[in-house]
Amino acid sequence: MKGITKRWVLNTFGVILMILCVLIIAFSFVVQNLYYNGIRQTLVVRSGELTTVFGSHTDNFSETARNYVAAFPDKEMMELVVINSSGEPTLNSTGFTPDKGQTIPDYDAALKSADNRADWHGKNSSGEKIMALTKIITDNYGNNIGAIRYVVSLEEADRKIFIAISLVCLVGIMIMFFIFVSSTYFLRSIVRPVRDISEIAKKIARGDFNARINKFYDDEIGDLCDTINYMAGELGTADKLKNDFISSVSHELRTPLTAIKGWAETMQMDGFNDKATLEKGMGIIIKETERLGGIVEEVLDFSRIQQDRMVLIMDKVDILAELDESIYMQKERASKENKHITYESPDILPVVIGDRNRLRQVFINIIDNALKYSSSDGVVNITVELVADKIIITVADNGCGIPAADLPKVKQKFYKANQTVRGSGIGLAVADEIVRLHNGELDIDSTEGVGTTVSITLPVVPERSEDENADESAV
Repeated sequence: MKGITKRWVLNTFGVILMILCVLIIAFSFVVQNLYYNGIRQTLVVRSGELTTVFGSHTDNFSETARNYVAAFPDKEMMELVVINSSGEPTLNSTGFTPDKGQTIPDYDAALKSADNRADWHGKNSSGEKIMALTKIITDNYGNNIGAIRYVVSLEEADRKIFIAISLVCLVGIMIMFFIFVSSTYFLRSIVRPVRDISEIAKKIARGDFNARINKFYDDEIGDLCDTINYMAGELGTADKLKNDFISSVSHELRTPLTAIKGWAETMQMDGFNDKATLEKGMGIIIKETERLGGIVEEVLDFSRIQQDRMVLIMDKVDILAELDESIYMQKERASKENKHITYESPDILPVVIGDRNRLRQVFINIIDNALKYSSSDGVVNITVELVADKIIITVADNGCGIPAADLPKVKQKFYKANQTVRGSGIGLAVADEIVRLHNGELDIDSTEGVGTTVSITLPVVPERSEDENADESAV
């Protein structure tokens, strides 16, 4: 027995057992007090009739006491002992000679009592457990002329008390047994799924993302099973995306490295002195080196995002200037690929607070994707508009579009809807995170075979009132 079961037995079951023991002990005291108080009350009632019996016969105590003992109706229930004024037993209801050597604690206590009465329970000289009550009889002047002692055996009462306590203990044992059986079943209904979950979790940890847990119950354990199964599915998807990413990045790195190595080896050949070829080779090497740098930067940016370490240098930014520069950087490439960029710049827009380099990175990435997925003679249309207190930049292409099944996932890390097109699959995830850090939104709408529209929404700097500007000038 270990784990949850052991903790339950030591804690919950132990606490329940302790509570039952306390209740049984308390019940024992209550039952004993009820029985003993009942007997004591009976003796008190009996002793109360002595006032009537000896009321006008105090001058002849011995004869009156003898007649009272002879006529006492409850001799089977209790013993009567007549005690003289010297404290010695002289007569009892059993017919045997009283034991004059026996101590009578209740008689001594009655002599000191204000109502001439006292009770006591304990064992007599024969070892029998008894309860006794002594009533002192006095004459008209208050002098002690004798006493009547009532003695009741407690053996029968103790037997009944023992039976009552035994029944309660038996009930307690049955309750503990029922609790143990029901709790054991309940614990098994928890422990068994937890063990299965533990085994499946180990398989998942070892890379078996196809492992699934059988759902036993529709409760919190069942929800945990569903969650772990969902986690395994997501981990499997993430693992596949990661592998695709590694494959894609490896391919992306291999292509420029191959070009760089090939041209470097060409220029290193003996007798190579063709200036035009040399310039072409150096241009390709520079271009491919920049391409490598871009891939590395994307990976580093993604790593920073994953570790929440991306730091933005925030300042007032002219969004049109950054967008114009980004478009200018892509126009030459578009011309070479026989693709077209249409853009009409607004006259003026409010400034935004942001990191100019990161925003330019987002614009370049979105325009690059639009050109990448557009066919020859395709058109990328870029518009900018101010709506309320937000600037909305829209980049729309008439390329291949994104399938509806892939559209919700395109901003996820490592995800590439089209594996045949170059790219690492993390550029859009990085762009989305940068826009989010600017308190903006990056939305994608696409129809397969028609084209894709990407909208970047950025908040503008609120205009300050004339009073605020005046106060700032005064400062």
